[in-house]
Amino acid sequence: MSLLFPRLYSFRRCPYAMRARLGILFAGLSVELREIVLKNKPAPMLAISPKGTVPVLQLADGDVLEESIEIIMWALKQQDPHGLLDITVSHEANALIEQNDNNFKYWLNRYKYADRYLEMTQTEYREQGEVFLQILETLLTKHTFLLGDSITIADICIMPFIRQFAHVNRAVFYNLPYPHLHLWLQNWLEHPFFIQAMSKFTPWQEDDDVIIFP
Repeated sequence: MSLLFPRLYSFRRCPYAMRARLGILFAGLSVELREIVLKNKPAPMLAISPKGTVPVLQLADGDVLEESIEIIMWALKQQDPHGLLDITVSHEANALIEQNDNNFKYWLNRYKYADRYLEMTQTEYREQGEVFLQILETLLTKHTFLLGDSITIADICIMPFIRQFAHVNRAVFYNLPYPHLHLWLQNWLEHPFFIQAMSKFTPWQEDDDVIIFP
């Protein structure tokens, strides 16, 4: 049986889920939202995606997308009214996202959970993560957004992770010498789509009414 809307399993605080929701918002699409609790993952989600991570999008035809980038690309390829898939910077966008998702995410995890990774101090983990922050700061000295004066897929894919890095210790982050990055992040935190993406929903249960997002 086909779905009336694509069905998105999400978790509000997960940066991967955040960027998937942003991609859907920028595309101007609607999905059925099922907010989950990571400690109690619903059986219907695990049935279509046994790896048990979010976001997961079940399309109307039953196909399943299990990665945030796949979900964003699916949404923006349907419609891209804000021009996030700017082909003139697609190579640069892909390279930045790859660096974020691999190297930076590695150091971010260790900075956030330094008590679990005792090989280095939290400060040393933060300094390793700052290598990427310095790259972003340099880009933002030239433009309002990472790759120009308009939002691209790079901005929505990277911002949730910079937010997470900043929130490990906000006082420390905002005292680091990255004024353009600070402003970029602050503008994102106040962006209507980000505020909408971060709306709180009660965790989904089997007998709940359908919630359409946005």
